[in-house]
Amino acid sequence: MQLKSISKDAIPGALERVERYRLLAEPWQAESICEDILGVEPANQDALRGLLLAITDQFGDSIQMKRALEAVEKLENPYDRAYYEAIVYERAGHAHLRRGLQESGFKAYECFQRAMELFEQAGKLRQPGNDDALLRWNTCARTLARHREVRPRPVEIPEPVLGE
Repeated sequence: MQLKSISKDAIPGALERVERYRLLAEPWQAESICEDILGVEPANQDALRGLLLAITDQFGDSIQMKRALEAVEKLENPYDRAYYEAIVYERAGHAHLRRGLQESGFKAYECFQRAMELFEQAGKLRQPGNDDALLRWNTCARTLARHREVRPRPVEIPEPVLGE
């Protein structure tokens, strides 16, 4: 099927709809609108942020980090790249935590650790008065403290082989 292109004049209204559909818990709708916007303006920063957030809103049984991280790579501002990459990892950590599978605690830990590194990096790049990265870092730290199952993978030390 041939998709229909939106006009550049429709982009501001389409961006408002992205937020609305995310708030209505219809992230697939927001994702589709972002793809329409990016079809007209491939470097539209608001659409890229909306796209990666809509993708991460859908993290559950399926965690499509690659698609979200591809959108992060296109962000122009170094703060935005660090902050939104951290968001991707934080949300993946929460998705792993909700899944509750055998390896979920280890995977969640790795995601939260990476998110905290990136939030710290973003914190160094932030504008005065913007403490969003610090707030998110604290949320990750509290999540790690509250969930004992979220922990590092045990290091396996091989048994020494004794010779004769």
